[in-house]
Amino acid sequence: MTTYLITGGNGVFGVHTALHLLAEADPEKVICVGRNFERPEPFSLGLGKNDSRYEYAQIHITYEMDRFCELLEEKQPDVIINFAALSEVPTSFKRAWRYYDTNVTALAKMTEFLCSKKFLKRFIHIGSSEIYGAVSEPVTETAPFIPSSPYAASKAAGDMHIISIANVLGFPMNILRPSNCYGPGQLLYRILPRSVLCGLTNRKLPLQGGGKAEKSYMHAKDLARGIQLVAEKAPDGEIYNLGPEQPVSIRTLVEMTAQRMDVAFDDLCDIVEDRPGQDMRYWLDSTKITNELGWAPTIDLEEGIDSMIEWGRKYLPQIQELPDFFQFQA
Repeated sequence: MTTYLITGGNGVFGVHTALHLLAEADPEKVICVGRNFERPEPFSLGLGKNDSRYEYAQIHITYEMDRFCELLEEKQPDVIINFAALSEVPTSFKRAWRYYDTNVTALAKMTEFLCSKKFLKRFIHIGSSEIYGAVSEPVTETAPFIPSSPYAASKAAGDMHIISIANVLGFPMNILRPSNCYGPGQLLYRILPRSVLCGLTNRKLPLQGGGKAEKSYMHAKDLARGIQLVAEKAPDGEIYNLGPEQPVSIRTLVEMTAQRMDVAFDDLCDIVEDRPGQDMRYWLDSTKITNELGWAPTIDLEEGIDSMIEWGRKYLPQIQELPDFFQFQA
């Protein structure tokens, strides 16, 4: 049986991955590590409730690496899934060094410690499709890196570090580069939960640039399935893109959300100026993971939006007064 450790385990995708592993992978343990206290149920989704196989450790990896390494030595996980990252693009232009601290320096410290540890069987690093920059057609894993923000540059640097130590030192890694993901429990400043919250509370959604940019939206459950497949089946050193076949514009996404809540688009949105660093299209070719591991997305966008609306309605009393904008934390 396998012990999994998930960094960034208090975030929405860490939570969904932990829920999936507990339900589907028959693990010895699933240990989530996050910088904050565990979040309330609207965001933790009941993770670990009455399940002795689940543990949570509050450790800030950037500032408490010694504590984190002590935890690794104690728990000796077979598989580490690394979600830990700063990922809000606009803020990366103002505080770029914070992104390099977390997304590069902390990653280098973590992997340097792990390189000599016999207990580690696999390190799955969650990368980003943003390293490829704006594209006009689907890109494969061998496409050049063209980052257009300090965030994307930091993620590209993280990938390059892991690839180098795998090639030279034999570090047992895989890299997953997912498309834009979403799911119940996502923080409210992200486009889908914010659209749902605005629709349910009669607030206006500021739609940046009119929603012209195109993204490839994938449900967190499909990401979690991909991670399990990589953990169980992928050869060491392989890199995989992970996303749906077609992108959609942010405007289309919001229109679909409004329609499914029976809210007029014009009543939901105010068009505002676009944000800096907005790439106009992200589009991944996921043929490799489909052919090699049998992965394909199973939750279409309509079903995924419905799951977000259901989540918003269920937890509206708890979430409606929470901030729906990004707040930078240590």
